[in-house]
Amino acid sequence: MNIGIAGLGLIGGSFARALKQNTKHRIFGYDIQESIFLQAKLVGAVDDRLNEDTLSSCDLVIVALRPQDTVDYICEHAGQFRPGAAVLDCCGVKRYVCQRLRAVAEEHGFVFLGGHPMAGTTAGGFAASRPTLFVHAAMVLTPFPGTDLMLLSMVRDVCRSIGFTTIRIATPEEHDEMIAYTSQLAHVVSSAYVRSELAPRFKGFSAGSFRDMTRVARLNEAMWTELFLENKDFLTTELDHLIERLKEYSNALKKEDSETVCRLLREGRERREELD
Repeated sequence: MNIGIAGLGLIGGSFARALKQNTKHRIFGYDIQESIFLQAKLVGAVDDRLNEDTLSSCDLVIVALRPQDTVDYICEHAGQFRPGAAVLDCCGVKRYVCQRLRAVAEEHGFVFLGGHPMAGTTAGGFAASRPTLFVHAAMVLTPFPGTDLMLLSMVRDVCRSIGFTTIRIATPEEHDEMIAYTSQLAHVVSSAYVRSELAPRFKGFSAGSFRDMTRVARLNEAMWTELFLENKDFLTTELDHLIERLKEYSNALKKEDSETVCRLLREGRERREELD
């Protein structure tokens, strides 16, 4: 099978490396930076260049770009995708891209499939990509109603071949609501937490909790700003709910209400144990 990958950063580069290491598919790659494509070609992550000629031969095209860049790339190349081919995006928000690309796919005869690989690192770019990034990870797919099941199975099998062990099917709305809680909120909290004036003095005063709380504050602020704004309704709802819960702790502490503090901590512990 011919697979095209547009964008050879952390995610796209890892797809290319994993597919070359674990499958016999022919991989075509594209990156806006020519040096990145040449590096990917040099290390054997791609077989050839993804361009107007090779794009039409691809059975699956993985678009690993930011949301607006994804929309732009797919719209600009809509007439070059092979009819019936699957075009899979990797964006961290799904309503934004799915709403803009459904009609484009229907008009030009390819199948657009929303996707979000639940994997990543604090580092980005092709240099940080690796063939094992998706091992034991989850892939969320947000197919439109009526999407061909054989095509979905093909995409599922490709994902499983490179290490994904969980394939979740969701609506774009369900995805965005959950990701606001499980990912975006955590990044906001980590960023706000590490901005404390006490942060520079943490060494020697933490057994690991400071490191854990601040890990995802190391982010690409331009990319995450775009993701936050495109999911602001769900994210601000989660932020407001978190602020309300934090006020419960603050108020109880100010009142020296040990029973309430203990209850809140117990509820948090029990909820975490339920998740385990």
